[in-house]
Amino acid sequence: MMNQLSERVPSVANIRLFRNKLIHWFNRNKRTYPWRETRDPFKVLIAEMMLRRTKADQVKSVYEKLFSEYPDLESLASAENKKLENILYPLGLKWRTPAFGLVAKDVREKYQCKVPETREELSELPGVGEYVAGAVLSVAYGKKEWIVDSNIVRLFRRYFGIKTSKEGRRDKHVIEMAKIYALGRNPRKFNLAILDFTALVCTPKNPKCDKCTLKRNCHYVCSQS
Repeated sequence: MMNQLSERVPSVANIRLFRNKLIHWFNRNKRTYPWRETRDPFKVLIAEMMLRRTKADQVKSVYEKLFSEYPDLESLASAENKKLENILYPLGLKWRTPAFGLVAKDVREKYQCKVPETREELSELPGVGEYVAGAVLSVAYGKKEWIVDSNIVRLFRRYFGIKTSKEGRRDKHVIEMAKIYALGRNPRKFNLAILDFTALVCTPKNPKCDKCTLKRNCHYVCSQS
């Protein structure tokens, strides 16, 4: 059971300082992927669905092959399940494969081929939850929308010294921190920065504390497991 102190959201000033340091790091170390070179909401949506529980480097070739075969929403909505299975097979998690065709069909039929611009509507699409909805809204539409995954929870916990539940992603204080973090002129850049930092520096095991731009104010003891 978390005490009141552990659930306290850090000040807006501290979260902004944290974000500014991440942006400074990101400007020099950001990763490049094809889905970051487009603002097409549908291509961003499909990429984010692929990235669930899958490393970005694994997704790149599959993403490129999928859109080479099916360049737009209409063609993907009409794709045969077997062909989609063959393309998406390297990503594993076969259970999610049908969602790619279904989400294309839903956007075509319910929204006239335009990806929704609200978290509520996006979250109702097949294979899309809170995280993917927030990523599409911030990365494709540039909206001040929050994202939280297990990596972001880990970074918040380490840097700010907060406690979280085992799930973490649904903790109210964690979501509130993510909302504050996303406020500002460039939420797209903010969210990409935190994703890259957790992938390259503040990793689950053996984080690169010696090279960390956040280490001065971080609560994490790097020698701990």
